[in-house]
Amino acid sequence: MDMLDFLEDAIDQMRVISITYAPGDRVIEPHALGRTRDGHYVLRAYQTSGATSSGKPEGWKLFRVDRIYDACGLDMKFEFPRPLYNPLDSAMRGGVIAHL
Repeated sequence: MDMLDFLEDAIDQMRVISITYAPGDRVIEPHALGRTRDGHYVLRAYQTSGATSSGKPEGWKLFRVDRIYDACGLDMKFEFPRPLYNPLDSAMRGGVIAHL
Protein backbone atom coordinates (compact mmCIF):
# COMPACT_ATOMS: atom_id res chain seq x y z
CA MET A 1 0.00 0.00 0.00
CA ASP A 2 1.46 3.37 -0.94
CA MET A 3 1.47 6.37 1.39
CA LEU A 4 -1.56 8.11 -0.16
CA ASP A 5 -3.67 4.95 0.12
CA PHE A 6 -2.49 4.42 3.70
CA LEU A 7 -3.41 7.99 4.70
CA GLU A 8 -6.78 7.85 2.94
CA ASP A 9 -7.56 4.59 4.74
CA ALA A 10 -6.50 6.08 8.11
CA ILE A 11 -8.86 9.03 7.54
CA ASP A 12 -11.74 6.74 6.55
CA GLN A 13 -11.19 4.59 9.67
CA MET A 14 -10.45 7.55 11.98
CA ARG A 15 -7.27 5.72 13.00
CA VAL A 16 -4.54 7.38 15.05
CA ILE A 17 -1.21 7.02 13.27
CA SER A 18 2.46 7.60 13.97
CA ILE A 19 4.57 9.35 11.35
CA THR A 20 8.23 10.16 11.04
CA TYR A 21 8.47 13.77 9.90
CA ALA A 22 11.34 16.14 10.66
CA PRO A 23 12.49 16.57 13.35
CA GLY A 24 11.17 13.17 14.57
CA ASP A 25 8.24 10.90 15.34
CA ARG A 26 4.75 12.34 15.83
CA VAL A 27 1.37 10.89 16.81
CA ILE A 28 -1.47 12.37 14.78
CA GLU A 29 -5.18 12.13 14.04
CA PRO A 30 -5.49 12.52 10.24
CA HIS A 31 -8.50 14.60 9.14
CA ALA A 32 -8.00 15.54 5.47
CA LEU A 33 -5.78 14.68 2.50
CA GLY A 34 -5.48 16.85 -0.58
CA ARG A 35 -3.28 18.85 -2.91
CA THR A 36 -1.97 22.36 -2.75
CA ARG A 37 -2.39 24.77 -5.63
CA ASP A 38 1.19 23.83 -6.61
CA GLY A 39 0.29 20.13 -6.74
CA HIS A 40 1.93 18.94 -3.51
CA TYR A 41 0.03 16.30 -1.56
CA VAL A 42 -0.68 17.49 1.99
CA LEU A 43 -2.23 16.01 5.10
CA ARG A 44 -4.17 18.10 7.64
CA ALA A 45 -3.95 16.41 11.01
CA TYR A 46 -4.23 17.10 14.70
CA GLN A 47 -0.93 16.24 16.41
CA THR A 48 -1.40 14.85 19.91
CA SER A 49 2.25 14.27 20.82
CA GLY A 50 5.78 13.95 19.53
CA ALA A 51 8.44 16.01 17.85
CA THR A 52 7.79 19.48 16.53
CA SER A 53 9.64 22.23 14.70
CA SER A 54 7.10 24.90 15.72
CA GLY A 55 7.56 24.49 19.49
CA LYS A 56 3.93 23.39 19.88
CA PRO A 57 3.72 19.58 20.17
CA GLU A 58 -0.09 19.55 20.19
CA GLY A 59 -2.39 21.17 17.67
CA TRP A 60 -3.36 21.45 14.02
CA LYS A 61 -0.54 20.77 11.56
CA LEU A 62 -0.19 20.57 7.79
CA PHE A 63 2.23 17.89 6.60
CA ARG A 64 3.62 17.53 3.09
CA VAL A 65 3.17 13.88 2.20
CA ASP A 66 6.49 13.68 0.32
CA ARG A 67 8.25 14.61 3.58
CA ILE A 68 6.67 11.81 5.64
CA TYR A 69 9.46 9.23 5.96
CA ASP A 70 7.46 6.47 7.59
CA ALA A 71 3.94 5.89 8.88
CA CYS A 72 2.15 3.17 10.81
CA GLY A 73 -1.31 2.73 12.21
CA LEU A 74 -1.67 2.58 15.98
CA ASP A 75 -4.18 0.46 17.84
CA MET A 76 -6.32 3.53 18.62
CA LYS A 77 -9.11 5.41 16.92
CA PHE A 78 -10.52 8.87 17.46
CA GLU A 79 -14.28 9.33 17.64
CA PHE A 80 -14.92 12.87 16.45
CA PRO A 81 -13.22 15.56 14.40
CA ARG A 82 -11.22 17.93 16.58
CA PRO A 83 -12.58 21.43 17.29
CA LEU A 84 -11.89 23.96 14.54
CA TYR A 85 -11.64 21.24 11.86
CA ASN A 86 -12.53 22.68 8.45
CA PRO A 87 -13.16 20.16 5.64
CA LEU A 88 -12.86 23.08 3.17
CA ASP A 89 -9.20 23.59 4.09
CA SER A 90 -7.77 26.57 2.19
CA ALA A 91 -4.38 24.81 2.00
CA MET A 92 -5.95 22.22 -0.34
CA ARG A 93 -6.83 24.49 -3.24
CA GLY A 94 -5.67 21.79 -5.65
CA GLY A 95 -8.45 19.50 -4.44
CA VAL A 96 -9.42 17.34 -1.50
CA ILE A 97 -8.89 13.57 -1.84
CA ALA A 98 -10.29 12.40 1.49
CA HIS A 99 -11.73 14.05 4.58
CA LEU A 100 -13.84 13.27 7.64
